[in-house]
Amino acid sequence: MKKLRLILGDQLNSQHSWLEEVDENTIYLMAEMRQETDYVKHHIQKVVAFFLSMRNFSSELQSKGHEVVYFKISSENNLHDLEKIITTCVEEHNITKFEYQLPDEYRLDTQLKTICSNLKIETKAFDTEHFYTSRNELTEFFEGKKLLLMENFYRMMRKKHHVLMKGSQPEGDQWNFDKDNRLKYKGQDPIPNAATFNQNVEELLEELEKADVTTFGKINVKNFNWPTSRKECLEQLDYFCKNLLIHFGDYEDAMHTDEKFLFHSRLSFAMNSKMLSPKEVVETVVAFYHKNQDEIAISQVEGFVRQVLGWREYVRGIYWKEMPNYSKMNELENQNKLPDFYWTGKTKMNCMQKSISQSLEEAYAHHIQRLMIIGNFSLLTQMHPDDVDAWYLGVYIDAIEWVELPNTRGMSQYADGGILATKPYVSSGSYINKMSNYCASCHYKVKDKFGDKACPFNTLYWNFLDEKKHYFANNQRMGMMLNMLKKMNPDELAKINEKAHHIIENLDQY
Repeated sequence: MKKLRLILGDQLNSQHSWLEEVDENTIYLMAEMRQETDYVKHHIQKVVAFFLSMRNFSSELQSKGHEVVYFKISSENNLHDLEKIITTCVEEHNITKFEYQLPDEYRLDTQLKTICSNLKIETKAFDTEHFYTSRNELTEFFEGKKLLLMENFYRMMRKKHHVLMKGSQPEGDQWNFDKDNRLKYKGQDPIPNAATFNQNVEELLEELEKADVTTFGKINVKNFNWPTSRKECLEQLDYFCKNLLIHFGDYEDAMHTDEKFLFHSRLSFAMNSKMLSPKEVVETVVAFYHKNQDEIAISQVEGFVRQVLGWREYVRGIYWKEMPNYSKMNELENQNKLPDFYWTGKTKMNCMQKSISQSLEEAYAHHIQRLMIIGNFSLLTQMHPDDVDAWYLGVYIDAIEWVELPNTRGMSQYADGGILATKPYVSSGSYINKMSNYCASCHYKVKDKFGDKACPFNTLYWNFLDEKKHYFANNQRMGMMLNMLKKMNPDELAKINEKAHHIIENLDQY
C-alpha cells in the first residue's frame, strides 16, 4: 500500500505520531497555494512566515528520511488548488490510500471531505495531536447550559489537566488573578532585548512578487524576526520564560508608545502553526515558575495559563460549536465600511495610529490593542463584521479563522449577540487613558465629549449606547451604563449624536 499524507501550512507538528517512523511507502505532500494566499488579502509577513516555516519543516522531514513532495509558490507544476494537487499526486505516484490531519478551518474541513468523497481510493482523517481538547469537548461540557462562561470551562481544564493545582484546589488559593493583571506601564520595569532570528527572505519575496501574490503591510527584507523552525520557536519560549514571564501578568493589558511588545510572549504564531504545542508551552512556563517562585508571582503565570489553556481552547470550541452560521452573524446589524486608515495608519487618533501602524509594520498587536483600541473603535463606528473579520484575518501573523473569528466577530464586535461575551467590549477614551500613555500626546482631548478636540471614542461611545440600547435592554451587565444614558441631558446627548454621525461619515478626516 502506498500512502499520500497531506500536511497543511498550519500543521507543522514535528512531534506527530505520523513521523515516529520512516516508511518508504509513505509520501508527505505540502504545497504553497494561491488558494491560500488569495482567499483573503494577507499581510506580507504572514505569507512569508507560513511559507518559510513550511519549507523549514519540509527540510526537517527530508533530513530524517521521510519522502516529501513539496510545491513552492514558484514551482511550474504547482496547480495552486488543493483538490487538483492531491488528485494529480495520487495518479502520478500510484497512491492507494490518502490520509490527512483534521483541518482547523471549517472551509478546509469541508473541502477535504469533498476531495475524499471524489477520490476512488481509501481515505482517512487523523487528529492533529495538538490541542488539549477535541473539537466537540466544549460543546459537550456546556450541553444544557444557557451561558457558555469561559471561567467555568477554564476551571474544568485546570482540574482535568492538573495545571497550577494543589490537589483539587488552585495554587494561590484562587482560580483567577485577572484583577492583578491591569497595571499601567510607565517604564518602571526594564524590558530585555527581544530574541532575534535575523532571517533573509529576499529569495522568497522575489518568488511571491513573480507569482503576483497581492499582500499588504511592511517587512524587513534582511531581518525577518519571527521564529520559523521548531528550534527557533523553542528559543522564543525560553526567552519568554527567562526574561518576560516575571512581569507578564502585571502589564498584560497595558499599552505604551515606546514598547510594542511589552512582556508578551509572541508565541502565538509558533503555536498556531503547531511548531509548538500548547501543552509543552504551558508545562514549560509552569515548570519555570515553580523553579523561580521566589522571584515570580503566581499572578504572572496564571494570566498566561488562562490565555493558552483557557481562552485559546475555549474559542476553538466555540468555533466548532457554532460554525458555519457563526461567520455570518451580525446581531447588531452594523453596516459601515472600514476607513482607508486601517490600511495606512494615517489618523490623528494616537491610540489608533499607534495600534494600526504597529499591526501594519509588525503583523502583530497584543490582545488589548486588538480588542480595546481597534476592535472597540470598529464596533463604536458600527462597521460590518465581515469587513472587520477580513482585516483581522489578513493583518495578523497568528490569525487563522478558528481563533480569529470568535475573537473578532464574537468578543470584539458582539456580532454573535452574546454567545461568547456577556457584554460588548466598548469603552470611552477613559479606559484607553487608564491603560496606556497614548492620550497624553494625542491630537484630541480625552476628557471632552464634544467639540472640535473631543476624543472620538467619547462621542462614539455614548452614541453607540443610545443607538443600540434596545439590543441591550435585558443585559444586566449593561444596566449601569444604560441608566447613565437615561439621565444624560437630552440637549447634550443630541450634540454627542450629531458629532458621532459626523465622525462616522468622515472617518478619514479624524
